[in-house]
Amino acid sequence: MEEFNGTLLNEFILTGITNQPWLQKLLFAFVFFFYLLGVFGNFTIVSLVRTDPSLQSPMYFLLGNLSFLDTMFSSVTVPKMMMGFLMENTITVKGCITQMYFFHSLGCTEGVLLAAMGYDRYVAICHPLRYVTIMRRSTCIQLVLSSWFIGLSTSLIHAIMTSRLPFCNAKRIKHFFCDVKPVIKLACKDIHVNEVTLAIVSGFLSTSTFSLTILSYIYIVTHVLKIKSSKGRSKVFSTCSSHLTIVTLFYGTAMSTYLGPSSETSLEKDRVAAILFTVITPTLNPIIYTLRNKEVKNSVQKLIKRVDVCIMYVE
Repeated sequence: MEEFNGTLLNEFILTGITNQPWLQKLLFAFVFFFYLLGVFGNFTIVSLVRTDPSLQSPMYFLLGNLSFLDTMFSSVTVPKMMMGFLMENTITVKGCITQMYFFHSLGCTEGVLLAAMGYDRYVAICHPLRYVTIMRRSTCIQLVLSSWFIGLSTSLIHAIMTSRLPFCNAKRIKHFFCDVKPVIKLACKDIHVNEVTLAIVSGFLSTSTFSLTILSYIYIVTHVLKIKSSKGRSKVFSTCSSHLTIVTLFYGTAMSTYLGPSSETSLEKDRVAAILFTVITPTLNPIIYTLRNKEVKNSVQKLIKRVDVCIMYVE
């Protein structure tokens, strides 16, 4: 590594999204509403999966873990972003790298988990008679633990490489949280190796997990086309539509952010994409599953009835 002689920075300033005070207040209310809605929605899904007997299947076990991940994923960045709407948003260099590590580890974990959910749908539709034996509880736990291991270990590469960079002059990060691309742009040494590593590691992980997910759906579609009953085909597509919608939202924003060039224009685009996958997507996931999945919808309705009965009893 190159020797660096000079004064190193101890903290960064996150510039946020806008400098307009009226717009900052509006964005604070918008983000706060969606964050609370997302936390409430995902917490509800986790609670239902743990307590409702009708949701004790591998698909819903994986869904509960996805909801837990979404809650943590948004909580890593959104509270700090909301703080930036109200005051100057500073963060130490160590805190910045820590936030970067957890953000990427949770994002990578979610990508692998979505691929596991795609495999679950493939087994359920293409091999229904073997579903119980293939997707055992132990298998589901192994899939979840593997997704966490891959996410935590992969993001460690970016965190270690970024921590070895010297930051000496520029201290304003053009983002509302510490992401790899805008942070390494502030380093006072050549970052070509970091950029190439980011593209290779993030590109390989995102394209491989996305490809595995799409491969599962290719087999599913091939199987569905053999079903003669239109009602049967409709039922299968209804089962898969929620997961496929979430996959599209997740990979659409992630790939556009981390596979593109690191120019000033791309960094502005990345901030817009980051709003989608840190604020909007974690909020939409439980809504999508609630509206498009009959069993989850029924479970939510039963929960609402129980709450109504409790309120009437208290009154």
